[in-house]
Amino acid sequence: MKRLVIAFIVLIVAAADAGSPAWAEPPEGAAAGPLEKAVALWRQAYALHLMGAYEDAVDLYERSIEIQPTAEAHTFLGWSFSHIGRTEAAIAECKKAIPLDPDFGNPYNDIGVYLIDLGRLDEAIPWLEKAMGAKRYCCYEFPHYNLGRILLAKERLEDAERAFERALDYAPGYTPAMIGLEYIRRQGVPL
Repeated sequence: MKRLVIAFIVLIVAAADAGSPAWAEPPEGAAAGPLEKAVALWRQAYALHLMGAYEDAVDLYERSIEIQPTAEAHTFLGWSFSHIGRTEAAIAECKKAIPLDPDFGNPYNDIGVYLIDLGRLDEAIPWLEKAMGAKRYCCYEFPHYNLGRILLAKERLEDAERAFERALDYAPGYTPAMIGLEYIRRQGVPL
């Protein structure tokens, strides 16, 4: 039954096709090419990921990449891998994404997060800095917050505070950064 519900939701997402990026839209009257087909699979995989169906999402991300590799598909495949305990594979997918679109910020931040998760804090810093400087990124607060986590763990409280404040410059209501600042101000336990 679960697979039937998931399949139904994926069909709804695919049919809705709302908010699709301009680069993924075929010209009016043109048949969908490889990129459009790959993006459609990517969208379905993304919906599955959001529902927690990570293995199914992995399958669709991989099919998307087979048709047309994109930085998004590799990055989000890595994200699904990270949710099923395949952190090194997640890092590898993000590294494949970067040459496809060096301006896309997500893989840099994601590599940083995965390295934090592995306890490799010093290795994570340059990746987060690259995310901060990326030309195309939706969420600049993320790498600043993640750098703040590292600095907090290293007990560099003033630097961590600046990183959290910078995250809030990008997203004033970003709760994780607000919590980080509150921990520092109360001299609390590191995140």
